[in-house]
Amino acid sequence: MVRWFVLSVLAVYLSSPLVLALKKGDCEVCVSTLERFKETLSSDDASNPAKIEASFRKFCKDLKTKENRFCYFLGGTADAATGILGEMSKPMSWGMPADKICEKLKKKDRQICELTYEKQIDFKSVDLKKLKVKDLKKILNDWDESCDGCLEKSDFIKRIEELKPKHIREEL
Repeated sequence: MVRWFVLSVLAVYLSSPLVLALKKGDCEVCVSTLERFKETLSSDDASNPAKIEASFRKFCKDLKTKENRFCYFLGGTADAATGILGEMSKPMSWGMPADKICEKLKKKDRQICELTYEKQIDFKSVDLKKLKVKDLKKILNDWDESCDGCLEKSDFIKRIEELKPKHIREEL
């Protein structure tokens, strides 16, 4: 009786998928970076894992922030301590979609799918007065601007309003 129970539980366990497919928005940095990278490959390079890896290293050189961190995790940057580029290049050479590649990479290093893009601020509808000073400073920092002499929240808001035409294109 116990043996039958153990076998039936084991059968159910083995027949169920151990890793669920990625949900929309999961691994967003991985998926978008790999899709953009895939578009840069020639048809000859797209089927050769070694050429894919070499191209990926070149592709990673100009990337910043989250995409650069993704490259680092895979081993595509010069300062990367580890490298799992083969886990990306082989499936890509077979024509596997980016989301499935990211699903496989997640098994190797879960940090890959923890990378997410920061939510973009909609300047048409946002009330700057409701944002925290930290967020206002981040807006200025993202624009590579400073706010010399800003002490109060209203100073940061005034500076953002001054710089908005330079950094935000308003569509008519």
